[in-house]
Amino acid sequence: MTDATGATGPDSRRPDPAPLVRAAQQGDALALDEVLGLLMPYVGRVCAPIALQDAPDAAQEAMIAIVRNLHQLKAPEALFGWARAIAAREAVRFATRRSPRPEAPAEQPDDHDPELATDIRDVLERLPPDHRAILTLRHVEGLDEKSVTEILGLPLGTVRSRLFRARHGFRAAWGVEHR
Repeated sequence: MTDATGATGPDSRRPDPAPLVRAAQQGDALALDEVLGLLMPYVGRVCAPIALQDAPDAAQEAMIAIVRNLHQLKAPEALFGWARAIAAREAVRFATRRSPRPEAPAEQPDDHDPELATDIRDVLERLPPDHRAILTLRHVEGLDEKSVTEILGLPLGTVRSRLFRARHGFRAAWGVEHR
């Protein structure tokens, strides 16, 4: 089962971050440190498949935005969804600044079949950043189209058409590579 952070299995039952968020919003530096400790790995996982080699920079910028705007979070229980939206936007912003082909490989998404994971990563790297973002949020994070629209700040029709084009581009690139 997947939780709000995208984690699966027994470790997916993390304690409720809402009390920590409220304390951090009231100026408790230790609580803020704990909130950031909870978010850092998650933000990195969101940024990696979208921003590719710029993922560390995108994650850092996302964390800065989170710290600066934590006081604006009205529903502390929505911390991970709120952070995911910030991370995805930063990752897209960083990815659009770069050429579509990275110099360094991203983390492998699947430890069970490293060759397949490498092939998938290679095909994803050749897609435009906005297509990587849509595919990552929809198929890796498991979000519905409405959630993707909220995170990326796009109309539903735009998300659907980009998702269609991203899937088509992925299939085309996959077919060329695996003939």
